[in-house]
Amino acid sequence: MHAAGTVNVKIGLEIHVQINTLKTKLFCGCSSNYRGMPPNTNVCPVCLGLPGALPVVNEKAIEKAVMLCLALRGKVASKVRFDRKHYFYPDLPKNYQITQYTEPICRDGLIEYEYKGTSKAVRIRRINLEEDPGRIVYERGDPRTSPFSLIDYNRSGVALLEIVTEPDFKEPEEVESFLEKLRSILEHLEICDCGLEGAFRVDANISVSGGQRVEVKNIGSIEETVKALAYELARQRDLVMKGLAVRRETRHWDPVRKVTLPARTKEYEEDYRYMPDPNLPPIPLTREYIEKLSKALPELPDQRIERMARQYNLTKPLAKVLVSRKKLADFFEEVVHIYPSNPRRTANYLVNDLLNWLKDEGLRGLYSKVKPEYLANLMRLLDEGKISIRQAKELAEHIAKRGIDPARLVAEMGMEKISDESFLSRVVDEVFREYPKAVQDALRSPKAVNFLVGMVMKKTRGRADPSITRRLVEERLEQLRSELEPQT
Repeated sequence: MHAAGTVNVKIGLEIHVQINTLKTKLFCGCSSNYRGMPPNTNVCPVCLGLPGALPVVNEKAIEKAVMLCLALRGKVASKVRFDRKHYFYPDLPKNYQITQYTEPICRDGLIEYEYKGTSKAVRIRRINLEEDPGRIVYERGDPRTSPFSLIDYNRSGVALLEIVTEPDFKEPEEVESFLEKLRSILEHLEICDCGLEGAFRVDANISVSGGQRVEVKNIGSIEETVKALAYELARQRDLVMKGLAVRRETRHWDPVRKVTLPARTKEYEEDYRYMPDPNLPPIPLTREYIEKLSKALPELPDQRIERMARQYNLTKPLAKVLVSRKKLADFFEEVVHIYPSNPRRTANYLVNDLLNWLKDEGLRGLYSKVKPEYLANLMRLLDEGKISIRQAKELAEHIAKRGIDPARLVAEMGMEKISDESFLSRVVDEVFREYPKAVQDALRSPKAVNFLVGMVMKKTRGRADPSITRRLVEERLEQLRSELEPQT
């Protein structure tokens, strides 16, 4: 990809976040947990847009939106007003979406994040509270080749927050750092389980100097957002370099072919014919209400990083990795609560060893297969000298994939550390008989002792206590030296 300095790049984001921690949808009593249900069963007259059905606002959705605004240091609106956004699309049963236009629930927020070791900040233009449309399912996964489309309205009406940034980004990787920070904030506010399919979606607006703004839709994850931006920037730069025009349009991201595809000419604001929703009168947000929610804000990521680094003697980078996902930080703190010894070692093992074997399942596997007491038990086995660090690393795969308590695994795999000195002495004698040249080398050079210790470890399949083994080897060598010394 060309360097960002060759052309002026502007990237702005519209992040759509489901408030899926609520029990019901935004304007009706249908469940917000629609996943896994048969198509078009989680519906009612309100979310299907049937004539005469009247919406009623979910108060908890307003509460979550205000808390996010406060967390991002934005300006909370004096009242909640809803508008109708008119457009005709199969996933919108009413032919309009209830959203906010003239008066969003939040303006002028700010998110600070770190990128390449530098502190950066992105301006939040607005946060809108709106309803999610239904879901279009293409028979072949591609609208251009599928002979028909299917509509599932189970998702229709789920509470959604649209977070709109200013075009402050220049590089896809910068966007990645920002989205990871935003995700952590949303999880700590218990607004969204961002790991669920469709819960965290991104539309990106991209322009390069010499071209018009292009909106890329249908990006379903942070990882795919980076790929979509990289492709679209390369496409637009290539057009500019060739002297061709970059048209104002909406494109879709194809996650299979990893390309953006033209969808339609980009609409303008007036095309949506916004108007106040006559069925939803304004709801005032008093100063007392906002102050009450401000006091109820939980510990946010930046605060948690500082506390955990101080409380558990963690490095800042390690604390940041843990806090980047709330479930990961929660899991770590549960482990330390069960077994508080050496929390830094616990954190390092969790991040560097255990998570490597949970990549396919992500953090869901952390709680579904690995229990906090499992990791606590493993740390206890290390402290008691029953297993070595090397054995603990070997156990990580089995704990993650099989979901078995390490205490049981150690017995099952015959990993108990051998500390019986009489047994180890016999093994040392065997090694000395089998490797006489290595013994002679060790008598002359202390470094050669490592080979003899390693052979004892190999014979015991890594179960020999390393410190006891080294001491026995050195004692045996000292005995040989004394026997070899000339008698006076």
